[in-house]
Amino acid sequence: MRQTIPLRERRIDWLLLVFFAINLGFITYIVDLEQLVIADRSHFEYPIWPPRIFVDLVHWWGDTFDPLLIARPPWWRATIWLDSLLFGPFYAVAIWAIAKGREWIRVPAIFWSGVMFANVSIIMFEELLGPHRTPAPFVVTFANLPWWLLPFVVAWRFGKTDHPFTRDASREP
Repeated sequence: MRQTIPLRERRIDWLLLVFFAINLGFITYIVDLEQLVIADRSHFEYPIWPPRIFVDLVHWWGDTFDPLLIARPPWWRATIWLDSLLFGPFYAVAIWAIAKGREWIRVPAIFWSGVMFANVSIIMFEELLGPHRTPAPFVVTFANLPWWLLPFVVAWRFGKTDHPFTRDASREP
């Protein structure tokens, strides 16, 4: 028989919960969604969502640090669609599953980590070497570092054991 390890004893899971919550609540459905509802930054009307302040924030970031975000080439938009259609729902489910200690989240989390690392690696090659390269490579690299590193944390957390949230009930805690 297996016993669920209380969330208070799973410190690394708090990091994952915060990271996934930021992705769900801000990155996926505000920052990324702006890039889907506004196809051309030079000619647009403010959408109902995301709010104007966040649209302006995304445009400021693009103008100041990240020309790729403003250019929005087709391959870039494809990564945004993946984020909106697959990663957003994953974040919602993963937050619930990690908080409740549901071990079936292991495989989807490992899958997410591989796709996320690949996406961010491709994006960073463009950011640093491509035609839409950033004028601020340190800032953009630092800003993207969590999305480059957390996939390794997730792969390690869920790949090292079949039972990341439980322990043998016969063992002492």
